[in-house]
Amino acid sequence: MFIQTEATPNPATLKFLPGKVVMEKGTAEFRNAEDAQTSPLASRLFTVPGVTGVYFGYDFIAVTKDSAEWQHLKPAILGSIMEHFMSGQPVMGGASTLAEAFDEEGEFFDEDDETIVATIKELLETRVRPAVAQDGGDITFKGYKDGTVYLNMKGACSGCPSSTATLKHGVQNLLRHFVPEVQAVEAL
Repeated sequence: MFIQTEATPNPATLKFLPGKVVMEKGTAEFRNAEDAQTSPLASRLFTVPGVTGVYFGYDFIAVTKDSAEWQHLKPAILGSIMEHFMSGQPVMGGASTLAEAFDEEGEFFDEDDETIVATIKELLETRVRPAVAQDGGDITFKGYKDGTVYLNMKGACSGCPSSTATLKHGVQNLLRHFVPEVQAVEAL
C-alpha cells in the first residue's frame, strides 16, 4: 500500500491519501482522543504522540499536530494508516457515528430565508467545498441570520492561518456576488 502526502495551507496539518475511499458519505472530525472513540482509525492515529486532530474526507485523512516536527511524526502516522487498512477494520464504528459525521443538525435560519439558504448551500456545495477539500478541510453551513452566514470550518481549515482570508475574501465575496442579501460570513 502506497500512501501519498500533501501539504495544506495550514502548516500544522498534513493530508494523507491512502489511495482508497476513507469516508463514502459525509466527513468526520475528531479534535481529541475521546472524540475518536467512535473511529478505530482515528483512535489509532491519536496514539501517535503529537497528533491533536484527525479529519476524514472522501479519499483523504488530514492530521493536525502540535509543535512536533513532521519528519518525526510522519513515519508513525503512515504506519498507523497502513496498519488500519491492512487490518480490514472499518474507518467508523457504527451507524450512529455516521449520523454524527453528517452533523446537519443545529442549523439555524428563518423560514422566510429558505430560498436564500438553499442558494447559499448550493454555492458552498458546488464551488467552495471541492476547493477546500483539495486543501484537506471542509466548510459546512451552520446558519443564516440578519444577512450573516455562519459556517463551520473543519480539518485543515480549522486553525489555519489563511482561513480568515479564505473566509472573508473568497467565500464572502462569492456569496455576496450571487446572493446580494449576504452581508458577512463568520466562522463558528
